[in-house]
Amino acid sequence: MGIFKKADEKKDEKKPASKKTTKPAKKTDAKKDSMKDLYASEKETKKSSKDKVYGNAYKILINPLITEKASLEGSMGKYTFEVAIDSNKVEIAKAFEEVYGIKPTAVNSIKMEGKKVRHGKTSGKRKNWKKAVITLPKGKTINLYEGV
Repeated sequence: MGIFKKADEKKDEKKPASKKTTKPAKKTDAKKDSMKDLYASEKETKKSSKDKVYGNAYKILINPLITEKASLEGSMGKYTFEVAIDSNKVEIAKAFEEVYGIKPTAVNSIKMEGKKVRHGKTSGKRKNWKKAVITLPKGKTINLYEGV
């Protein structure tokens, strides 16, 4: 520490005393006080209601699970999907809203461990995966069984 203090003191001695000048603050529009307000207009121009942007939505929602239990829950407004293993509830909700246009009321996610399988002498394990049960608001439904 002492070495650094001496170097700083030497620099201070060499500098001549100068008057500090302050620049007047730039005046900004009274309407745009925060950063959100500054960039709000740009976001509105990029995204229009006609353009559908799917980004990573189809990477997060892999496919719907069509099982007996899932079809019964479908009548209650709950839909089950296989989702990406590293996704979280917020990402799943955003992806669902992006694809189907309905904001879910709840998302429950479950990590499923792959089953141990055996083919003759050789044994192995299926991959781990994640499923999500998405609850929709009352009166809202989606059509999952189009090609089944």
